[in-house]
Amino acid sequence: MDTRDTTAPPHARSRHTADKHPNQRHRATYGVGLTHDNSRHTTRFTVIGNHLAQHPELSGLAIGLGVHIQSLPKDSRVDIKTLAARFPEGRTRIAAALRELETHGYLRRERHRIPGGRIITRTISCNQPGGRREPALAQTPSVPNKRTPHKPLPAVPRPSYPSPALIQQATDLLTGLRRHDSRLLLSACDTAHLAPGVATWLERDVTPTALRHALTTDLPPDPLRRPAALLAHRLTAQLPSPPPFRAPVSPESPRHPLQNCEGCDRAFRSPTPGRCHDCRTDLPEAA
Repeated sequence: MDTRDTTAPPHARSRHTADKHPNQRHRATYGVGLTHDNSRHTTRFTVIGNHLAQHPELSGLAIGLGVHIQSLPKDSRVDIKTLAARFPEGRTRIAAALRELETHGYLRRERHRIPGGRIITRTISCNQPGGRREPALAQTPSVPNKRTPHKPLPAVPRPSYPSPALIQQATDLLTGLRRHDSRLLLSACDTAHLAPGVATWLERDVTPTALRHALTTDLPPDPLRRPAALLAHRLTAQLPSPPPFRAPVSPESPRHPLQNCEGCDRAFRSPTPGRCHDCRTDLPEAA
């Protein structure tokens, strides 16, 4: 007579062993969890590091933009306007996502002056932040207690007669620019350097409102490394022509400072604030 093994049937042992398989539990939960259906890429692919694709601090939009930018060929346009035309998120969200990538080292923005004096912004995509730059930094000898000095600021125009009132008005305008754009926070030294250039515009009968608009409109979206240098360039490159039939100015016959008319906001010269000649003429009591 044959002898049976009554301890456990073979299929029971197999089932017990299968329960200990690390992936078996997921198979028994009706598809919960990720399964990859991958095919090998042979053309048109980009290698993306998991440090970007699975970054714990970047938003989904920032990760997506980072992947998209790394997949683009050299010299592609990746400014906010171009990306907003490509994606539906809008300029505000795209600008915020680009700042995230810049904060974590996936983007660098460098400003360069091209022939003709125009300043452009060049975007550099880093597929592994710090990966290539660390050896170069390690080989560079460090010089303790020594900083690389800033280049001197570009020269600015000079007014014909820099009266104290005119320079003070220019200084007040410069210190108020930060209320329009927080990046235009200027040091006292930078303000003193730029004030004559602003005074030259005011001397040419440009209203403070128009001058402020010229200095703060269409600024680059990226952080301004040297806002004073940008303002100095605009004060020089966009300087308007002197008004026609301008009377000569000398220290013996100083011109009154420009005032903003309280009626029409037009600039006029007067020792004190108030209304321009036309608005004073239009008043009922003047009639």
